[in-house]
Amino acid sequence: MGRSSGDEIVLSYNDAVLRRSDLDILSGPYFLNDRIIEFYFSYLSSTYRSDDILLVPPSIAFWLQNYPDEESFKAFIEPLSLSTKNMIYFPVNNNEDFTLAEGGSHWSLLVFYREANVFVHHDSFQGSNCSYAKRLYKSVALFVASPDSETRYLEQECSPQQQNGYDCGLFVIAIARVLCSWYMGGGSVDSDDLWFSVVKEQVTPSAVLKMRSEILDLIKGLMTGK
Repeated sequence: MGRSSGDEIVLSYNDAVLRRSDLDILSGPYFLNDRIIEFYFSYLSSTYRSDDILLVPPSIAFWLQNYPDEESFKAFIEPLSLSTKNMIYFPVNNNEDFTLAEGGSHWSLLVFYREANVFVHHDSFQGSNCSYAKRLYKSVALFVASPDSETRYLEQECSPQQQNGYDCGLFVIAIARVLCSWYMGGGSVDSDDLWFSVVKEQVTPSAVLKMRSEILDLIKGLMTGK
């Protein structure tokens, strides 16, 4: 969805900005862009308020995945205070061009959970973003891990799967929402299951489909101040 001259800003929410074209994306069967995911991550941060949780905006996650040099990377990542967070959510995109804004064709979700010291990758399209998730994992692992501890990477092969070519972003935010609720509800120390059964139960194709209208209604409500 390109930006026309009449593509005005319709909502500013925390640090997220939405335009008229974003409403069109949510109204039809289109691939979610960075702005919509950033908005919903910001909304989850406001809804599930906790210093333990960090939902990383897509633009920052993409930069961490494709940083140009070690010196700038360290200066960029340290203010995020990743080592103080218990749950960190990184949206993963398969854009190969660092100079191209809103590029790529697939979203997935990389989640760090400190209780199990594990990064879990949820991919709704048969693990197609695995290499990109591993690149991001290798970039941030040392900055996330507690002293004298090692993290591990897990490709969650039983992640809910999309049934079309454009709902990957919806699966990212649907899983993120379930995990925020799961964590704020007490989480789990079961290293074998973690949140997997909860995600499988709640992130179904029908539930994900409804999220388009739910997010659209949420945005319109915020636009009118309701």
